[in-house]
Amino acid sequence: MRRVVITGQGTINALGTDVANTLAAFREGRCGIGPLELRDVERLSVKIGGQVKEYDPEALFNRQQIALYDRFTQFTLIAAREALDQSGLNFSGELATRAGVVLGTAGGGVNTWDENYRSVYEEGKNRVHPFVVPKLMNNAATSHVSMEWNLKGPSFSVATACASSNHAMGQAFNLIRYGGADVMVTGGSEAMLSFGGVKAWEGLRVMSKDACRPFSANRNGMVQGEGAAVFVFEEYKQAKARGADILAEVVGFTMTSDAADIVMPSQQGAARAITGALNDARLNPEDVCYINAHGTGTAANDKVECAAVAHAFGHHADDLMISSTKSMHGHLIGGTGAVELLACIMALRDGVIAPTIGYDEPDPECALDVVPNEAREADVSAVLSNAFAFGGLNAVLALRRAP
Repeated sequence: MRRVVITGQGTINALGTDVANTLAAFREGRCGIGPLELRDVERLSVKIGGQVKEYDPEALFNRQQIALYDRFTQFTLIAAREALDQSGLNFSGELATRAGVVLGTAGGGVNTWDENYRSVYEEGKNRVHPFVVPKLMNNAATSHVSMEWNLKGPSFSVATACASSNHAMGQAFNLIRYGGADVMVTGGSEAMLSFGGVKAWEGLRVMSKDACRPFSANRNGMVQGEGAAVFVFEEYKQAKARGADILAEVVGFTMTSDAADIVMPSQQGAARAITGALNDARLNPEDVCYINAHGTGTAANDKVECAAVAHAFGHHADDLMISSTKSMHGHLIGGTGAVELLACIMALRDGVIAPTIGYDEPDPECALDVVPNEAREADVSAVLSNAFAFGGLNAVLALRRAP
């Protein structure tokens, strides 16, 4: 099997419009969650979110592009440009045919759905824009990234709710290590912060009205976010030969299904995913220093995840650092694992562990080191990134410090 490394990263989210500002926010423990600014917000019972504020698509895209790009696609293209610029790759000739795109999103063009439902049902219009379907489809972002950078290899989108990005990045990893591609652009995006998107989530009664407090005894639900993060995964020998700046190495990935409940998480399913990722990476539990948790801030998820970590790691669980950056940028649903991978790379590359902010009260059912409220410096050689989705679909990635 071939080795896979990361040679580029890009993002836009509630904490920053690029990687540098996002990592600065992680180090500072800065919160990007605030009052929502969207149409009919007064009709919502949940009025907060990790929204990308002061965002002007007209400054970045022309009129024709805006007519074709939903907000989630716009975010993807912004993040992809930063990642690909950092990688220094130029896709022409044979490399173009050996490079592809795998991206995760749960909702795809939710803003486009919302706008056009309004046009038809509220405003009584009988026609919609001819590009509605290509604008809202879940594979729109993948298709536009492939066209923008001439990526002609395996390309598709993954939708597994909150684990979409991790599943996408895992597939990209496997495509390279098993020889199906040499370079994969991967990650995920989401833009559900529209009236309809938030209203739908309100119905689940899992949303907080004031803050995201993962692992804290007084937590009262998740907070939605939006944005994207995109990475360049590359075959190691190729990256080394061209002198690329290697950010980290991807060393393991496992997927499991709870096969139990559509919304309630399973300790057994999560623990199997964690153990599977360790085995795939050929890591001992003691090799892992940090886990970026799924950590949604709901009562059920947090205690189940902590129990799964304790089961998978045994006595070493007491020595692990585990934090949820959702406390800062919100839950980006299908895009969340991608933004969280930035924190994993920061831990490996810079020796800084992003904190779990909003932590007020210890919870005996979450009795792990959750890096409360302040970032921490640590020597980190291997990390895991957890994603446990509605539907019981779990995906865990393992990364190691750059070779």
